Amino acid sequence: MQRQNLPSTNQQLRFSLMLLFAFCICSMICIGCSYSSTTPKSITGFYYDTVISVTVYDSTPDQLLTQCMELAEHYEKLLSPNIEGSDIWNINHNQCSYVTVSEDTLNLIHTALSYARLSDGLVDPTIGSLSQLWNFGSDNHAVIPDHRSIENVLPHINYESVHIKGDQVMLSDPAALLELGFIAKGFIADKIKEFLLSKGVTSALINLGGNVLTLGSKPDGTPFSIGIQMPFEKSGVAALTLSLSDASVVSSGTYERCFEQDGRLYHHILSTQTGYPVDNGLSQVTIISASSTTGDAFSTLCFILGYEKAVSLLERYPDVQAIFITEDGQISYINFDQSTLLSQR
Repeated sequence: MQRQNLPSTNQQLRFSLMLLFAFCICSMICIGCSYSSTTPKSITGFYYDTVISVTVYDSTPDQLLTQCMELAEHYEKLLSPNIEGSDIWNINHNQCSYVTVSEDTLNLIHTALSYARLSDGLVDPTIGSLSQLWNFGSDNHAVIPDHRSIENVLPHINYESVHIKGDQVMLSDPAALLELGFIAKGFIADKIKEFLLSKGVTSALINLGGNVLTLGSKPDGTPFSIGIQMPFEKSGVAALTLSLSDASVVSSGTYERCFEQDGRLYHHILSTQTGYPVDNGLSQVTIISASSTTGDAFSTLCFILGYEKAVSLLERYPDVQAIFITEDGQISYINFDQSTLLSQR
């Protein structure tokens, strides 16, 4: 899970609140969330270096929402590379030795490796050493790493250095670092949805800092309205609005965690080949899918691929819908169900 250092000041917390509603990791605006005879109940927390929320529209005890936050905390302590004692921290601090991990961690690493193989390493769970150099977190100081440091870590980004034996994981490269930021929040969103379903919830919104997952529909049976933030516009300006039920919506964009220096924009989506932020004319990729894990991985991968190569990939996955927004504001749709589009700016 990328960049999970918690803020130590009120200023950083306010910044994180802005991330949720303005240009957070996926920059979505949930619209039309007050309706029906059932009063919605919500809870918020600060995890994964951002503010998250769960809103339930069924009649349900407050304890259930508290348990959602406890689940979020559990997975942060399990998957964060920055929390001492987490599964990922243990793997990263015991290179060349097998480390026993939980079933959830093992399953997520298997899934991450499958996307690394699919992409020939364009998304790679061993990107941690490069991510640490750039440090696009709430404590980021807008520092560009020196080129030599970047060149030194690139050879250690290699998913083939991850070895699995039963319930144990090992990094065979002593300079490699595991980080699951391109997929972890989607996985956790799916787990929270799974928990709510097990408790009989039929209508809810899960927002992990912008990874939006709808459980069912509104209490009146109509779809949820989900607004997709327009890149680099003020909070609340939607590029388009979608009508969705039982779907995940995840975006990756250049405006999420970024800084500008000497007239150039630097953002958090890094190339495993060059070590620098990806530059391909895109501002954002949004993925609509049944699984938030799928959406998280594909939004990053399709952004890195660029429009034309992403289109070729998506031809093999007709159930994965994609929306591309270019730097000049052009919007394109792939595998898209036009009936879900409520409006476009």
